[in-house]
Amino acid sequence: QVQLVESGGGLVQAGGSLRLSCAASGIIFNINSMGWYRQDPGKQRELVATISGGGITTYADFVKGRFTISRANDKSTVDLQMNSLKPEDTALYSCNTNIDGVGIFRKDYWGKGTLVTVSS
Repeated sequence: QVQLVESGGGLVQAGGSLRLSCAASGIIFNINSMGWYRQDPGKQRELVATISGGGITTYADFVKGRFTISRANDKSTVDLQMNSLKPEDTALYSCNTNIDGVGIFRKDYWGKGTLVTVSS
């Protein structure tokens, strides 16, 4: 069983910073990608940033220049540094990983999410 544990959400004023962290555990042969998505109530979940197994990063246009995704050397932990936060960044941020494991090929797993609230 693969689990993702997120941390780092909270309340911050506009212009401030937060750092989210996500750790994957379980029997994992290969991590194909890890990333962060966010969802507002009543809206669809949207991609924030991802990092591939080879270290290639992808960012949504609305976070470019403000957010940075990174991972630990063992590739099982991914962080999202969020700077210059805006009220519209308020959402539930969820960690995602796509992995190969025991009898598993390119399967997605999701964390429970961590709430980020940006006050104006």
